[in-house]
Amino acid sequence: MKKELTCIICPMGCALEAECETDADGMLTVLSVAGNTCPRGERYARAELTHPTRTVTSTVTLTGARHRRLPVITSEPVPRERVMDVCREIRRVSVCAPVKIHDIIIENVCGLGVSVIASRSMQPYDS
Repeated sequence: MKKELTCIICPMGCALEAECETDADGMLTVLSVAGNTCPRGERYARAELTHPTRTVTSTVTLTGARHRRLPVITSEPVPRERVMDVCREIRRVSVCAPVKIHDIIIENVCGLGVSVIASRSMQPYDS
């Protein structure tokens, strides 16, 4: 079977076509990838079709600072099927200023070995 994707790794947005097959256990195997102008496109297609991941960006409640929300991001991509679990964990968190960029907000979120980190520094009101 053929699968069509658009590569999102760079601004080129190559139209990729992957030739795939599914074995008796339902496991998808990518046989070939065409349409990519660089090796990153092939790597993207293979990963997206066999083990898709996403970087999660969100905000958590912040107290003691001018802003009420702190932007956060996962330190690494997480399996796509676990994104909503990660979002639920993020929604439960509240932090107090000061916070520095790259501070760990949630360590090992959902047992995935990935941290949720601050993507901005926030100073307390009186600073």
